[in-house]
Amino acid sequence: MKQTLLDKLNIFLLKKGFTIKNLTRTCFDILARRSDQILLVKVLEDANSISRQYTEEMVAVASYINASPLIIAEKAGSRLENNIVYSRFDIYTLNFSTFLNCINNKFPFIKRSHAGLTVSVIGKKLREKREEMGYSLNALSKKVGVTSRMIIKYESENSEVTVNRAMKLYDLFGDNVFNEVNIFSQHQHPESKFETEVSKKYVELGFDAIETKKTPFDIIARKENELIFTEVSDKVNPQMQSLSELLHADNLVIFQKKKPKNIPSMTKKEFMDFDKANELVRFLKEF
Repeated sequence: MKQTLLDKLNIFLLKKGFTIKNLTRTCFDILARRSDQILLVKVLEDANSISRQYTEEMVAVASYINASPLIIAEKAGSRLENNIVYSRFDIYTLNFSTFLNCINNKFPFIKRSHAGLTVSVIGKKLREKREEMGYSLNALSKKVGVTSRMIIKYESENSEVTVNRAMKLYDLFGDNVFNEVNIFSQHQHPESKFETEVSKKYVELGFDAIETKKTPFDIIARKENELIFTEVSDKVNPQMQSLSELLHADNLVIFQKKKPKNIPSMTKKEFMDFDKANELVRFLKEF
């Protein structure tokens, strides 16, 4: 089931003009890029099978490469419904049909949250539509089945309402009083998370850096537009090279005994001797 879904997703993304890289044994299965839009996708038969460790790494990596992390699945215990956005450990989760609509700029309005199925109301638009159509606060409250005070709350902020109440508002005003759920809007600012000497050194040089365990590299570092994937090993993961090419990133291998060929590399001591970020960047660019 997962492989079938993965194949469908790959074909669809290629048809839509994305360049894709498929990965194995990582926290994400697909890295897709179309111009400046970057997607980091985990494909699952059941979204409940993913662990928090995987999602945390997905979110962290996505923040460093300016990507949108997504989980595409057919179910999360029960079947995922069309045009509803779910969440698994703070990552938007949806089925293939909903994802297809989103790529075509047809975003859903309904989210599944702890409160059940909800829709976000655009307060300003609701007030404008109510006044335009001549409804008083009291009249609208009766039609929706809430108090006038609640309508005032809806109009003063972007409130989450139940689907039943949203349908009543939809019947009166259409869907332009609701916020779309833009699944591609999840971008977080990177935070450095480090334990080893190498990642600490990156931070000392002025980079943001995190260590990873479920990716083809050990450390990802960023300083402004400079992105570096670093592997601390004598053996190079071949997936790192293809990722860096797609993301216009640099690679660095810090080896212990055997120096790899055809890729920028150095010993740990050589790396620790750098005093300035631009010296490291120059080394990588001149390789």
